[in-house]
Parts: sequence; C-alpha cells; structure tokens
Amino acid sequence: MNPQAAELNSVIQAKSTPVFELLSERGKNIFFPKKGILGQTAEAKGTKINATIGAAIEDDGTPMRLEAVASKINMDPSLVFPYAPSFGRPDIRAKWKSMIYEKNPSLDGVELSLPVVTNALTHGISMAGYMFADAEDEIIVPDLFWGNYNLTLTNAYGCSLGKFNLFKDGGFDLESFEAKLNEGGIGKKIVILNFPNNPSGYTPTVEEQDAIVDIIKKAAEAGNKIVTITDDAYFGLVYEEGIATESIFAPLSQLHENVLAVKVDGATKEDYVWGFRVGFITYGIKGGDAELYSALEAKTAGAIRGNISNAANISQSLLLSAFESEEYAQQKEAKYHIMQKRYDAVKEALTDEKYKECFEAIPYNSGYFMCVQLAEGLVGEEVRQLLIKKYGIGLIALGNVLRVAFSAVAASDVKEMFDGIYHACKDCKK
Repeated sequence: MNPQAAELNSVIQAKSTPVFELLSERGKNIFFPKKGILGQTAEAKGTKINATIGAAIEDDGTPMRLEAVASKINMDPSLVFPYAPSFGRPDIRAKWKSMIYEKNPSLDGVELSLPVVTNALTHGISMAGYMFADAEDEIIVPDLFWGNYNLTLTNAYGCSLGKFNLFKDGGFDLESFEAKLNEGGIGKKIVILNFPNNPSGYTPTVEEQDAIVDIIKKAAEAGNKIVTITDDAYFGLVYEEGIATESIFAPLSQLHENVLAVKVDGATKEDYVWGFRVGFITYGIKGGDAELYSALEAKTAGAIRGNISNAANISQSLLLSAFESEEYAQQKEAKYHIMQKRYDAVKEALTDEKYKECFEAIPYNSGYFMCVQLAEGLVGEEVRQLLIKKYGIGLIALGNVLRVAFSAVAASDVKEMFDGIYHACKDCKK
C-alpha cells in the first residue's frame, strides 16, 4: 500500500472506524498524490519560468488556444482552457455546498464534506462504487431502478444488486425495504436511494421518508455499518403536496455513527445542462469533522485522478457564473412551471377510464418520468415497436412496464401520447 493511502486510512480509522470498514479494498488503497508530478507542480506555482505542467502557454502567460475555439467563448481564457483540479474548482465546490444547505434547511449546523466534482452523476455513482463496493458486496436497490447501475456497479466492480419491492398499496413498500436491509445478518450494507426515482418518478411522502430513515437507524443501532448512496439526479422536481422536498441525505447525514451518507447529485437534470457533465459527491456522518471529510475527499479525488483526471473546466466555470447570476432563480422557477404543467397534463390525461383496460399508472409524483404497467397478456416490447411504427411515439419498455419521459413531451401532446399507447395496446390484443 502506498504510504499516502496508509496515512489517509489512519486519519479515517482514528475518526470513524465504521467509515474505514465501509471502504472497499480499492477505497482503502486509493489516495490523492501530494508528491510526484502534482506535488512538484504545486510547489512551482508562481515561479517566473514554470515548465512543470503538461499544458501550453502563450508568450504573454495566458493559456495557449486556437482562435477557432476561443472566438466562440465569451469567457476569460483562464476559466476555460487550463485543467481544473481533480477535486474540482474550489469556487464551484464551495458554491454547491452552500446550495445544498439552501435546498435542505434541516442541515443547518450540520458539518458536511466539501463536494468533490465528478463528470456528472454516472461518474459519481461509479466513484461511489469505487470507494465502497467490493466484488462480494450486494448493493440494495428497488426493483425499479436506473439500468445504468448494472454497468457502473456490477460490471465495473463485480458486486451484485439486491432488489426490494418498491411499491405496495400505492406507496413505498417499507416492509420490503426493511426486510431486505436486515437480510443476511449484521454486517456491511450498501443502499442506493434514488428520489425522484428513475424510472417511476416517485418520491416518498414526508411520512414515508421518516419511516425509511427510522428503518436505517434501527439497522445501524443493531450494529450494521451502512453506506447510503443518495442518487439525487432529479432533486427539486416535486409536483405534489406532502412529498418530501428535502433530500433523504439530509436526515441520513446526521443519523448515526454507523451510517455514512453519500450524496451524488449535480446540475445535469436540476439545471438542464445534460451535456455539461458536472456532478458532485458529498459526505455526511454523525460526528463527522473536517479532518475525516478531508481524507474522504482526498481519496475520492484520487479515484477521479486515476479515472478521468478531472472534470471539464469550462462546464464548471459556466455553471458557477449561472449560479451567481441574479436571473438564475427566476429562470429555474420558470422551467419548473413548464415541467409542472406537463406533469399536470399527464394526471389529467390518465383520468380517462378507458385506459384501465390496457394499462395503469405506477405511483408517480415528481422528476422527469412516470410509468404504466401493461395489462396481462400484453408484451411491452411488442407495444413499444408498434408505437414507433404505427403511431410515431417513442417510449422505453422495461419488461411489461412502459417508461414515459413526460419531461420531453409538450403538455399539448400528452393526451395524444396516451391515446396512442391505448390504441397500440388494443392492436396488440387482436
């Protein structure tokens, strides 16, 4: 083991034995190199002649760049062309942390890590797997989950996905979740909580979220060491009263010394910048302090350094500029109302009783998606293909569940879409 990794492990062990025990073997062995090229480059910062970093500099000391590129970007070249740190730009990390507190008021006074910048949420989930998942580990997910977990976790790290039933009687199946969490005796547990859920578009009610947190607390009190990865890709897009508006990360990050909360989030869906690829990993645990979090940040940045080097500087700079803009909040509110209108159009369309002959909606209340469960005898893939060929409608088939991305459908087109699904189902029944 590299001495720098051992040094970080010593800090983590001294501060929190459960966190150290939750680390994967990769997580224990990773470190951010303070020495070597990076260390020598840092020491040379400010020198008159700096020939350390692998980037080209113009004679005037600014980043070397092609006018064909620079002419398209109305920003200071220093915010665009140089490498960003593997940890992410310090300014956007600080800003995102302040925004986490603004969006989750119950975190007031709770000490969290400084977010580490990832190449959006897929990479964030992957880096969480790098840090905590070994090949023999099972990661607990609902039976309706984002399919990319298979590539980022099972394919990449060899762990398995253990599923619990997401819904019961029109709401979150607390009994199934509790049974799955406590399956197999006391030990290390890894849980992914994705709300609003992809594909269902469901966020727990306030009462359900409280119950989920209580289930995790009881499991921790029994001696389990638990890492909860909150996939907050669609955070903030809640359309009904009584639904939890704060991330479940907020209560989990201050729940118990045996529960490490890992928040994976980003601007991708929240701020409608899918191609920017800027996400964040933030840590929280009861009793956590700056020294513990600094060690976790260093390990995470080391994993990123060894994986993609760093996230794009220009994307981070553009986002920070937007976050600090006076128009940001107003513009984001306007887009939320468009999404709300589309959601309301879905609810209105589904009041048509004839649809129940062919499909019924799975519980939904938030996010980008909703799903319909096809009636018995129908085959999802057959319906999907017919929708494309005959009705000009594209959906995703997940077995006999069809996922509808209403985020991408104008409110005026929603009724036509569901009528198309209905008629395609009738055609397939013939």
